Amino acid sequence: MPSPLSPTAPASSPCWLVRPRSDGGCDYVSFFPIHGAVEMREGSHLPPQMPLLKRRRHLAADEADACRRLLQLEAGFRHSDPLF
Repeated sequence: MPSPLSPTAPASSPCWLVRPRSDGGCDYVSFFPIHGAVEMREGSHLPPQMPLLKRRRHLAADEADACRRLLQLEAGFRHSDPLF
């Protein structure tokens, strides 16, 4: 299985990145392959509340991979199992 930072991480399966917050919640970014592109969803979650979707974008697969790497290397996000 490729490392989450690997450029060979599969772009054909969903990927979740999570960054914990000081209030006990977390920020999340998820990547879902859709019709040859990737839908990127950014939001936050503070259980037991419903997750908040802040932004949704469609990216080419190579753009999504670059964005995922940048979030992990520079913004403190880590690979995670799906939150919900």
